[in-house]
Amino acid sequence: MGIVGWIILGLLAAGIAKLLLPGRDPGGLIITTLIGIAGAFTGGWLSARFLDRPIQTEFFDAATWGSAIAGSFVLLVAYRILFGHSRR
Repeated sequence: MGIVGWIILGLLAAGIAKLLLPGRDPGGLIITTLIGIAGAFTGGWLSARFLDRPIQTEFFDAATWGSAIAGSFVLLVAYRILFGHSRR
């Protein structure tokens, strides 16, 4: 899967992570989307590196999706913890 596939996967993973974590985000839609894309990359890298799960070339691999969603979710939670009170 190329860089465009990972960006699309990151966008979709960000949407799913946002559904799992409702409420206002301190950065708005654009920052949330960028965090989701970064989470997908991070989750995929961590999955390949530490869980001995190679990144698949198919777009519809359940483990790739799970790691991307989990990475997006973790980064969104961390972002809310660090910057949650900066926007009123």
